[in-house]
Amino acid sequence: MSSQRKFFVGGNFKMNGSIKSIKEIIERLNAANLSDTVEVVVAPPAIYLLQVQALLKAPAQVSAQNAFSETSGAFTGEISPSQLKDANIHWVILGHSERRSLFGDTDKLVSEKVKAALEAQLGVIACIGETLEQREKGITTQTVESQLEAIANVVSEDRWKDIVIAYEPVWAIGTGKVATVEQAQEVHADIRQWLEKKVSKEVAETTRIIYGGSVSGKNCGELATAPDIDGFLVGGASLKPEFIDICKIKA
Repeated sequence: MSSQRKFFVGGNFKMNGSIKSIKEIIERLNAANLSDTVEVVVAPPAIYLLQVQALLKAPAQVSAQNAFSETSGAFTGEISPSQLKDANIHWVILGHSERRSLFGDTDKLVSEKVKAALEAQLGVIACIGETLEQREKGITTQTVESQLEAIANVVSEDRWKDIVIAYEPVWAIGTGKVATVEQAQEVHADIRQWLEKKVSKEVAETTRIIYGGSVSGKNCGELATAPDIDGFLVGGASLKPEFIDICKIKA
């Protein structure tokens, strides 16, 4: 990993937790003496964002799991990027495969959400990745580049500094199947080459590309050795004590 890119670990709690259990997770993080050489971000369900924001100690930060593309209006059930900013939330995850597959978030909608989040001065964890069917058809590169293209079409070069790309092969999310180091590194390298070709060399060298998909305390060490893997987006393991080990793998 380039010294220009600070290692990044995100914890996506998904639709899990309670006031009590999330308080325990945050207390564990606060007691872990996290190094500021690693950027740690946790994303609880929306109803617990303010609780986590009040409890969590620096250097860890808070992220939302989603946001809409509009600032305000008649959009029942949605949260706007400007509302997240007003609540002092620093990051938002956008384009997660579960949002794409379960709730119909298209590449276009994801790009609109990314644009709105950046305009609200939020950091964006932009998720991309292929399904098992797409990998078996040999169109992994085509798939992730198409997802990236939609974002690049609405983001100016100077705003990429506020984006972390999360490569999450859909077939590895929550399944226990993990891309091999070679598989993950190959896609991460392709993404970096695409950024150099489509955006700029500087953006390619400085943008963090993190891996997600059944990351655990057991496999994170090997994955972290790949030159183009700049961190992790952790799902189920972020709810467990092993999340601390993942956060400290590069500390």
